[in-house]
Amino acid sequence: MTSKGIAGYSFFIMHTLTLHKIITEFLSEDIGSGDITSEAIFSPSQPGTAQFIAKENFIVAGVEHIAAQVFSICNPNIVCSAVKDGTRATAGDILFTAEGPVIDLLRAERVALNLTQRLSGIATLTAQFVEKVMLLPVKIVDTRKTTPGLRMLEKYAVRVGGGHNHRFNLSDGVLVKDNHIAACGSIQKAIYKIRERIPHTMKIEVEAETIEQVEACLAADVDIIMLDNMDLEMMREAVKLIKGKVLVEASGGISLDNVRAVAETGVGLISVGALTHSAPACDISMRLET
Repeated sequence: MTSKGIAGYSFFIMHTLTLHKIITEFLSEDIGSGDITSEAIFSPSQPGTAQFIAKENFIVAGVEHIAAQVFSICNPNIVCSAVKDGTRATAGDILFTAEGPVIDLLRAERVALNLTQRLSGIATLTAQFVEKVMLLPVKIVDTRKTTPGLRMLEKYAVRVGGGHNHRFNLSDGVLVKDNHIAACGSIQKAIYKIRERIPHTMKIEVEAETIEQVEACLAADVDIIMLDNMDLEMMREAVKLIKGKVLVEASGGISLDNVRAVAETGVGLISVGALTHSAPACDISMRLET
């Protein structure tokens, strides 16, 4: 097991207060008015040690900061230690250890495990996509296709896996999509209206489904063109037409089977919704000793 992490990932980008708030909500949902089972069996002071054990090989995400926060909210006196997020774990590895009252360890178990399993799955799938395009000048990025309430955590897991983040929410940047264009009448009309409202420092990205729309984007002098659901031949034609004038993103229908071929068309970004909406959870268990 190595703790270097994917792509040298070594920093934590989540807002501490927001993280504390959402984890508190998750614990409130799970614990309710109390853990009837554990409280009937154990005294409040009975000590124990809990360990998270990897049951398969994957990229770890969520233990270093998130799992530790879950246990700390249940009881600030619980002592935690963890491998670094981004670690490549193998089956049998100990990922996380927490020492404190058994009752509090069991209260934290399910929320901490659920989050760690989910985020490790996202980081692992992201790493697989990143490895497929290794040595090509392209970035794998996520989308807004995230689990409501978990976006901050899921986008963090993408970065742990070596990927990059697209906009976090609708206020982060301009992205003109097919419905905007259809309702407005044309790309040119949409861009004109947008430029009247946004500051000069904000970039404009437009989704293009055809070569004609790519030409319209270039005529409107947009900053980023998203090639949406284009086949490889059309992507290559679009990239050739754009000639490096603006940043090019490919999106739609991206899989591990075709991502390398998409990257080889010359696009600079590849957005993959599957990173967050289809990543399978990793198998992790908690072992408790008293």
